[in-house]
Amino acid sequence: MDAEAAKLIGAGIASIPLAGAAIGLGLIFSSFLSGAFRNPSASAQNQPTMLLAFALTEFTGLLGFVIAILILLNVL
Repeated sequence: MDAEAAKLIGAGIASIPLAGAAIGLGLIFSSFLSGAFRNPSASAQNQPTMLLAFALTEFTGLLGFVIAILILLNVL
């Protein structure tokens, strides 16, 4: 296996967190919305927690994307 093929395989593996982040974001927002529809008075209290979970999940996906780009650009 040459170095170019290994680089492409590594970038593909590094981009797996993007799919996990998409699934995680869908689960976060669907759970928040179902809870907010069941108890609208508690949605304001749960919104900061939902936004924190959104930020952490999105960071995981972006970190995987940045690492994949760094691998493709021969930085790592």
